[in-house]
Amino acid sequence: MGGIIQMIVVGLIVGLLARAIMPGDQKLGLILTTLLGIAGAAVANFLGSAVGWYQQGAAAGWVASIVGALIVLFVYGMVAGKRG
Repeated sequence: MGGIIQMIVVGLIVGLLARAIMPGDQKLGLILTTLLGIAGAAVANFLGSAVGWYQQGAAAGWVASIVGALIVLFVYGMVAGKRG
């Protein structure tokens, strides 16, 4: 149970930092921001494992998670921009 709460808190922090760094106005609520941070950490973990920076099962660092969240936020903006 503690791991899930930790994942949510880290996801929220990473998502908020990614939204603060990314230029423009992202209209996301707290839940989507948290999911953005969690997805960003997952992307960073996947890419880091694929390149050989992380071992299988190792967690990505803060900076890598924020970069992953920026990638997810950029893709989300492209998809949402084409919809609207």
